[in-house]
Amino acid sequence: MPSVPPQQTRATTPSPAPDRRRTAFAEGLDQLRAAATTEPGRLRIIGAVLALLVVAFGAVTAWQVNDRATAADSVLNRSQPISSDAADIYRSLADANTAASSGFLAGRAESGENRVRYEKGIRTAAEKLVAAASNSDPGDPSAAAISKLNRLLPEYKGLVEQARTYNRQGFPVGGAYLRYANEKMQKEMLPAAEDLYKKENQRLRDDYADATPYPWAAIALGVFALAALAWAQHRNYRRTNRVLNHGLVAATAAATVVLLWLVVGHSVARAGLNDSYDHGVRSLNVLTDARIASLKARGNENLTLVSRGAETKKVGEETYDAYDYDFQQDIAALGKGLALAEDLADDTEGGKPVTAAMGNMKEWQKRHSAARAEDENGEYQKALDRVIGAKGATGECFDSVDANLATALKHETNEFRSAAGGGLDAMSGLAIGAAVLAVLGAAGAVLGIGRRLSEYR
Repeated sequence: MPSVPPQQTRATTPSPAPDRRRTAFAEGLDQLRAAATTEPGRLRIIGAVLALLVVAFGAVTAWQVNDRATAADSVLNRSQPISSDAADIYRSLADANTAASSGFLAGRAESGENRVRYEKGIRTAAEKLVAAASNSDPGDPSAAAISKLNRLLPEYKGLVEQARTYNRQGFPVGGAYLRYANEKMQKEMLPAAEDLYKKENQRLRDDYADATPYPWAAIALGVFALAALAWAQHRNYRRTNRVLNHGLVAATAAATVVLLWLVVGHSVARAGLNDSYDHGVRSLNVLTDARIASLKARGNENLTLVSRGAETKKVGEETYDAYDYDFQQDIAALGKGLALAEDLADDTEGGKPVTAAMGNMKEWQKRHSAARAEDENGEYQKALDRVIGAKGATGECFDSVDANLATALKHETNEFRSAAGGGLDAMSGLAIGAAVLAVLGAAGAVLGIGRRLSEYR
C-alpha cells in the first residue's frame, strides 16, 4: 500500500508592524539637533535664547517692581492712614472719657470748652469707625473690633449723660453712673480700640515687608542675561575677529541700564521706606501711646476725686485708691514713652515739643502730689481746685502735655510722608521702563544675530 506523503504546512511570516507617527515635539527636537550641527542653525538658537533671556529679565523686573511699588503705595496712602485713624479712635475715646470726668467734677460750672471737647471726641471716634468699617472686608481681622465699638459707643454715651443729669440734680448716684461708664470704657472700649490699632499696625508692617525686600529673582536673571550676551559677543569675536556687533551691544546696553536702574532705584526706595519707618512710624507709635497714657492718667486723676475713696485696689499687702494707683501707672508709662520719643527724634523740630512735654509731665506730678495731700487731709475743695482750678492746676500741665504731643505727632507725620513718598517716587516708571528696554534689548539681540546670518546667504 503506497505511503501517504505527510501534509505539508505553510510557513507563516509575521506582518510588519504599522508605522507609528512621530509627535511634533519629537520631530521639532530632531530638527533642532540637525540645525545645531550647522553654524546658521546655532546662531538662530543663540539669538532665540538671548531674546528670551532679555524679555524674561524685563518681565520679571516689571512684575517684582510693580509688586513692591503697590506695597509702597499702600504704605503711604492706605495702611498708614488707616493705622492713624485707628490711633485716632483710641485717642478720641480716651479724650472723651477724660473730658467726661472733668465735666462731672465741674458740675454746673462745667465750661462750654470742656463740653465741646467731649462731643468732639465722641464724634471723631464715630466718624473714624465709619471710615474704618468702609475700608475693611467682611472677613477682615479688624471687623470684629469695629463692630464691638459701634455697639458700645452709644451705650457709653448714654451712661455719661445719665451721670451728668443726676450730678446736676445733686444725686450721689451720678458718680456711680460715671464710674460705670469709665469701667465700660477702660475694660471694653479701649481694649477693643487697642486691638484695632494693633491689627492695623500689623497690616502696615506687612506692607513694609512686601515693599522693601530686594528683587533677587530679577537681579539674578539680569546678571545671567548679561553673562549670556557677553558670551555671545565673545563667541562672535573669536569666529569673525570683529570686536563689535551693534545689535548685541545695544541689547547689552539695554539690559545693563535696566539692571542698574533696578538696583539703584530699589536701593533708594528701600532707604526711603526704612527711614519712613524708623523716623516716622516708630515715632508716631511711641507718641500716640504716650498721648493715650496722658489722657488715661488725666481721667484717672479726675475719677480719684469723683469716687472719693469708694474704689480701692490691693497690691500685695498695701491697699491703694484704685484710680490714683492707675494714675501712677499711666504717668509712668507716659514718662517712658516721652523718654523713648526723645531718643527717636532725629531733629530739633521733632525733639523740642517732646522735651517740653517731659517738663510739663514732671510739673504735673508735683501738682498731683499736692492735690492728693489736700484730699487726704480732708480738704476736698482745695484738692478739686488743684486739679480743675483756673490757675496752677494739674489741668494746665495736662493741656500742655497734650498740645506738645499733638505738635510732635504732626511733625512726625510730615516726616513719614516725605520719606515714604520719596521711596515710592524712586520706583516710579521703573516697571514700564524695564519692559520697554527689555523689548528693545531683545530686538537688538535678534538683529545682531540676524546680521551674522546674512553672511551665510
